[in-house]
Amino acid sequence: MNRPYLKVAGSNVLIVSTARERHFVGMAEKPKIKIESATQLAVFLSNRPGALARVCEELAGAKINIHALSISDTADHSVVRMAVSDPTKALMLLGERGVLALETEVLMIETENHPGMLGRIAERLAEAEINIEYAYMAATLNSPNGLMILRPDDVEKAHKVLGNL
Repeated sequence: MNRPYLKVAGSNVLIVSTARERHFVGMAEKPKIKIESATQLAVFLSNRPGALARVCEELAGAKINIHALSISDTADHSVVRMAVSDPTKALMLLGERGVLALETEVLMIETENHPGMLGRIAERLAEAEINIEYAYMAATLNSPNGLMILRPDDVEKAHKVLGNL
């Protein structure tokens, strides 16, 4: 691949623009996507300092890893949505501690991190008349992949529709 360079006093200095390369490298290829159904927990916590820390400590003590997390708040409580390594064990543990937690089926979607991917997913679901109830996602700035947690109104149908994206 030819890259721009600057010749300085007889030596070549490579100038790399990661932002430019990130948007153009591989864009013509079909994006890679990995989809799996997962059980997400919706944990209801008091909206006070330390509430989340205590839940995280309990999960860590039970060797339960948190793969994804989203928090939304109201005046008196927070809803913590989390995908964890062992949702059944986590649900039992939280219940024993008096913490209200509910299970929901979601899709965990790992895909390439580039502009337009969420739009493609949303369009494909819209064409199949599947509503997205909520979603959250994350990727670091230079990560080649990102992770999305998606709650469609029909998880099984959405999984089939997105399987050949």
